[in-house]
Amino acid sequence: MDRIKRLSYEVLDGHKTKFGEDFADNKKALDQISIVRSKGLKNEIAGYITKFIKKEIREQKAKQARIDASKAELLSEEQSEIELTEETTVEEVPETVVETTEEKPSETAEEKTE
Repeated sequence: MDRIKRLSYEVLDGHKTKFGEDFADNKKALDQISIVRSKGLKNEIAGYITKFIKKEIREQKAKQARIDASKAELLSEEQSEIELTEETTVEEVPETVVETTEEKPSETAEEKTE
C-alpha cells in the first residue's frame, strides 16, 4: 500500500489536472503519463488516485458549505442587529401628545343678564 500511495503522489505532483473522479479516465491518463507494466498495479494506482481526488472534492464541498453557512449566519445576525436598532430608535422617539381643551364660548351679554 505504501508503494501505491508513493507512486500515486509522484504522479499527482506533476499531473494532477489530468485526473478526475472517473476511474476509467484516470487509467487512460495514467497510461499516457507513465509506463506501468502490471495491469493490477496500474488499476490500484488509478483507483487510489480516483479515491484521493473524490476525497479532495468532497472536502472542498464541505468546506464551501461551512463557509456559506457562516456567511448566512453573519448576514442574519447583522439583519437582526439592524432590526433591533430600528426598533429601539422608534421606541426612543417620544410621541408628543397635544391635548386640546374645548373652550366654552364666553358668555354673551344676553346670558349675563338672565
